Amino acid sequence: MKTRGFEKVAKYMDVEFPMPERKTQFSAGYDISAAEEVVLEPGKLVLVPTGVKAYMQTGEFLGLHIRSSMAVKKHLMLVNNVGIIDADYYNNADNEGHIMVALMNMGTEAVTIPQGERIAQGIFFNYLTVDDDDKIEKAVRGGGFGSTGK
Repeated sequence: MKTRGFEKVAKYMDVEFPMPERKTQFSAGYDISAAEEVVLEPGKLVLVPTGVKAYMQTGEFLGLHIRSSMAVKKHLMLVNNVGIIDADYYNNADNEGHIMVALMNMGTEAVTIPQGERIAQGIFFNYLTVDDDDKIEKAVRGGGFGSTGK
């Protein structure tokens, strides 16, 4: 049985790019790369495709955090500060669970992110729920990016 990890989405199965991995012995995050080259114009938001999806256990989520080199050296920011990938996002009907990284260019010049450049870190977390949460009926995820609550 698989516990947690990353897989390529079907659209990028034949595209070469690094799969998420921890680079040092004590790294908390798995470096996540761009699956294709993307240009970010100043002041513009771009959803950068990673070509990967994440699977995990109930009670876990994947937190997406921008790599500090992207923020400091390239003036990019993760639009939602921390992205949250829920366990039921994996293999959803809309986009197979494809993780997209929402970046904004806060600088004054265009920034090119080459295919394979590490743009974010993914950290798996456990989370807690409140008393009687299991007694409240919940919807089943039917969509992809931004589908919760629709």
